[in-house]
Amino acid sequence: MSVEKLVHVMVGVIWGQSHQVFIAKRADDAHQGGLWEFPGGKLESGELPLAGLSRELEEELGIVVSIAEPLMQQRHDYSDKSVLLDVWQVKAFTGEAHGREGQETRWVSVSELNNYDFPKANSVIIERLLNIHL
Repeated sequence: MSVEKLVHVMVGVIWGQSHQVFIAKRADDAHQGGLWEFPGGKLESGELPLAGLSRELEEELGIVVSIAEPLMQQRHDYSDKSVLLDVWQVKAFTGEAHGREGQETRWVSVSELNNYDFPKANSVIIERLLNIHL
């Protein structure tokens, strides 16, 4: 196994009402396709983390981040790539979150997250959210 480089991925845990978070289904042809995720995407070269998160969430979901704060970072090595998940809690935004790229999306309670299939790298994030909000 040869891992070329670490991919820095901005991840948004977007909070709604009643301890619900927004999740989206990855495109079937994407890395880890068909699994659910907390929305986000790759940080571009020279981009500040909050700017990258805001850009990705506007592109994917049509929302503008108002208040966000770092939650955690999690590195995960897959067989074909390594990712650094830079996870932020989005506590306020404008617009209505929806799948701008045609992806399936939904609001779910934190307690329901284990009912969805997420990439392995997300398991630590889910565990952290369960510990915070249950």
